[in-house]
Amino acid sequence: MSLDPRHAVYAGSFDPPTAGHLDLIRRGAALFGRLTVAVGVNPDKQTLMTADERVTLLEELTAGIDNVRVGSFSGLTVDFVRDEGAAVMLRGLRGLADIELELTMSLTNRSLAPDIETVFLMANAEYTHISSTLIKQIAKLGGPGVTGQLRELVPAPVVAPLLAKYHGE
Repeated sequence: MSLDPRHAVYAGSFDPPTAGHLDLIRRGAALFGRLTVAVGVNPDKQTLMTADERVTLLEELTAGIDNVRVGSFSGLTVDFVRDEGAAVMLRGLRGLADIELELTMSLTNRSLAPDIETVFLMANAEYTHISSTLIKQIAKLGGPGVTGQLRELVPAPVVAPLLAKYHGE
């Protein structure tokens, strides 16, 4: 099977999807003819949202981007990328800590699948401090004004489902 160099897969947990994730999706879609956003399911990792909830949110967030498809997978990311027919894995970098982790992962993926390239995009400056872990802490521990704060960190459609997980709102 020939892999398409114009098709990239952006895989992650997206728990929850952040403004930084959406920015990377938009930028990746502009660079590649096709972009598959892949929600990874890791049975060893406890997530706040189910894979189906994350896929649904990402489908809503990317509905206006014609060349983006959202799916989910379990197992090795390189296997999913190959099954999709993509030749590229898209990854985002926020800072130095990400670089070390992503370098290790990309070298491992390269040894598993030398026919798949990893392409890194630096996060835009306004998103470098945003992480799904931080967002979950704000949603869980924040007071009544947290909705406005979250809207600066996650796309608007993510706020209500995120808060509902912690506060039943």
